[in-house]
Amino acid sequence: MSMSLQSARGRRGRRGGPIGDINVTPLVDVMLVLLIVFMVTAPLLTSGVPIDLPQTNAPEMKVEGTRPLTISVTPEGQVYLGEDQITLDTLLTSVAAAAGEAGTQQRLYIRGDATADYGLIMQVMGDLSRAGYARIGLITQQREP
Repeated sequence: MSMSLQSARGRRGRRGGPIGDINVTPLVDVMLVLLIVFMVTAPLLTSGVPIDLPQTNAPEMKVEGTRPLTISVTPEGQVYLGEDQITLDTLLTSVAAAAGEAGTQQRLYIRGDATADYGLIMQVMGDLSRAGYARIGLITQQREP
C-alpha cells in the first residue's frame, strides 16, 4: 500500500507530462506567410502582359458569370490572348478555341496600352465584333482623384 501512495504522489508532482493545449503560434505564422504570398501574387494573376492602361473617370464594371477572356495590345503592336502572343490572322481561331462552349456569348476584354496604335486596337475590336462577339469591353484604369 505504501508503494501505491508514493507512485501516486510522484505522478502528481511531475511537470513533464503531456500538455492538453494546442500551440497555435506555428499556425498563425503559416497563415501570415500565406496571406502575404496571396497579397503579392493576386494582382499578377489578372494578366501577365505589362500594359500602361489609359486613365478615365468611368466607374468600375461588375463582372458576372464566367471569367472573361483578355486580349492585350502592346505599344509595339503585339497582340496577346491572356499571356500567349498571337497574330491578327489567328485572333479569331484562338479566341474561339479559348471561349469553348460559350462561343460568341463569351465576354471579351481588350486591354490597349495608352501609347498603342488606336487603329490596331479598333481593328482587333472590329474583327471580334464582325465574328459575332457582342460582349466586348475596353479596360481602362480609374483616374486618381
